[in-house]
Parts: sequence; structure tokens; C-alpha cells
Amino acid sequence: MLPFIPKRAYFEREALNYPLGRNIYYKLQEMGVDVNFTTSHNKVLGIPGKTPQEAYMEAKRTLVVGVRKTLEFETCKPSAHYQLPLVTSCIGECEYCYLNTTLGKKPYLRVYVNLDEILERAKKYIEERSPEVTIFEGSATSDPLPVEPYTGALKKTIEFFAIQEKGFFRFVTKFTNIDSLLDAEHGGKTTFRFSINSENIIKKFEHNTPPLEERIRAAKKVALADYHLGFIIGPIFYYPGWKYDYGEMLEKLSLGLSESAKKAIEFELITHRFTARAKKNILAVFPKTKVPLDEEERVFKFGQFGYGKYVYPPDKMRELKEFFELKIREYFPDATLLYFV
Repeated sequence: MLPFIPKRAYFEREALNYPLGRNIYYKLQEMGVDVNFTTSHNKVLGIPGKTPQEAYMEAKRTLVVGVRKTLEFETCKPSAHYQLPLVTSCIGECEYCYLNTTLGKKPYLRVYVNLDEILERAKKYIEERSPEVTIFEGSATSDPLPVEPYTGALKKTIEFFAIQEKGFFRFVTKFTNIDSLLDAEHGGKTTFRFSINSENIIKKFEHNTPPLEERIRAAKKVALADYHLGFIIGPIFYYPGWKYDYGEMLEKLSLGLSESAKKAIEFELITHRFTARAKKNILAVFPKTKVPLDEEERVFKFGQFGYGKYVYPPDKMRELKEFFELKIREYFPDATLLYFV
């Protein structure tokens, strides 16, 4: 089954000059998807929605196919040197999503058909930084896996990095349609990560995403395909019962992976934070949300892109950090904890 069947699609006409654009166009037509044209993938008119909730839900069911004009890549601390722009947005409907800060009221999915040009630009970045290695993040503003059946972009990117001596690729997903990537010639140059959270948080906030057990089963397959395997735990929430819930999550993950897989995995820990703009957009789309958005319980901090965000105060951050460091050592003594933010 396809994880994502769009209700409608918009194409830049220039996208049809590329083989990938034509392939997606014909595939969607065969599927009976309503296909229209737009002058720019950055500004799409015609997505319905009279209320913020309707606009959000309709955008999540809209696929826009365009040509990526900007080939200057953003930095991507702390997970990589650069973002690799393969896809924008995600089919998930997570109430807390940080993309509520950047993608606005209609976070439609965008895919880019000039993949060869994007990868060629990545190659130049690698050459500029050589002999240092350069790491690229494929999921900075997206989850690219649900649209992989249309684009094949992840597989092509994985096999591109396999032959880049000084280049490494990493991406993260909540989704489980991984089979087309298991036979990719990755050459050990790609880190395949899964975003996980406590079952409580997944059920409350991560709508239209697979449950924890399915993500763990998919991760086991990825490990058997000899990918570097990683997990982003986040956003981590501080709430009554959080220690029990996250401890149970880590125990289930430990039981679901082979002993050999557990030796080489990496963890990235990201606590919940929000911006004023994200809070406004979240409350417009999910007016009854239980996502903790009380500024009084947070401290204000400037982020790497210049806007401020509300994060947990130092005492709670210390408690969270100490708990996860202890539990990860308990269940995964050979794993690497890359960072906690």
C-alpha cells in the first residue's frame, strides 16, 4: 500500500522538462489524482480551506511538484553540516511540529524533480570542504519517505553518497515503507534514523503516523540491510509519568532489535521547544491541543536561525538529560549518544 495518495497535485510546467517530473505526472494521472498547474511551487493557489483546520488538512493531502531554484543549502546544526533539500513538509499531522513555524497555514508537500542538479551541488560542497568530511541532512524540513514511491529520491541519493569518499548522508522518518531502500547500494555512507517517542505522546500528538511497534520492526529490517542505524527521540516532553513512559519505550526498542544492531546505533535527543509563531499556528489548527505551550513554564532562548524559542528550564533539562543518559547506557551500553538539546 502507498503511504500517501494525494487528493490533488500541482505541477510547475518546467517540472515536465525533467524525466522525474513526467514520471510523477503520468503516475498521478493513472491513479486518478486531480492534477493542475501552478506558476511556482512556493506559492500555490487553489488549495481549499475556509478555516485554519480545513486549510491544514487539505494542504496535507496536496502534492506540489517543482524545480528547486535555490541551490544554496542551509546549515543544519547539530545533526549535519548542510540540509539536503529533497522534499518539503510531511504527511504526518503531529500537533507539536516545529514546521508550524516555517511552513505557514498550508504546509503542502513539495518534491523537487531536478534531483541531479541538487546532488551535483552537494558534490561541490563536499569538494569545497575536502579533505574534511561533509554530512548532509535529508529531513531538516520534511519526512521524505512517504513520497519515495513517487520520486525514488532517497534511493538515488543513498546510492549517490555511496561513491562520495568525503560525503555522508543521513535522514530520519516516522514512517515504515522502507522496502525499496533495503537493496540500495549504500556503501555504509548513509545513516537511516527513525523518530520515536513514548506511546503516550505518539497516540496523543502524532496523528497519521505508524505506531511505535511498527517503527521498531522497520528499524530491525534496516539494521539487517547493514545501514548505520540511528534514533531521534523527540520531542521529549516533561509530563507526569514521563520517566515510566520513556523507560518503557527504550525497553521495547531494546527487545525489538538484535544484539548486533544495538552495538552500533546512535541516539539524538531533542527536548520539546516552541516559538511564538508555532504556538499561534498550532492553536489555530488544534484549538483543543494538550501540547504544553505555557511560556511561564519555559525559558526564552535564541535559535540558530535568529528567532527565539521557549525551552525547558535548566533544572528540567538536567533531569531529562540524566535520565536518558542512564537508561541508554542500561539498554544500549555500546550505543553512541550524539547530542542532547
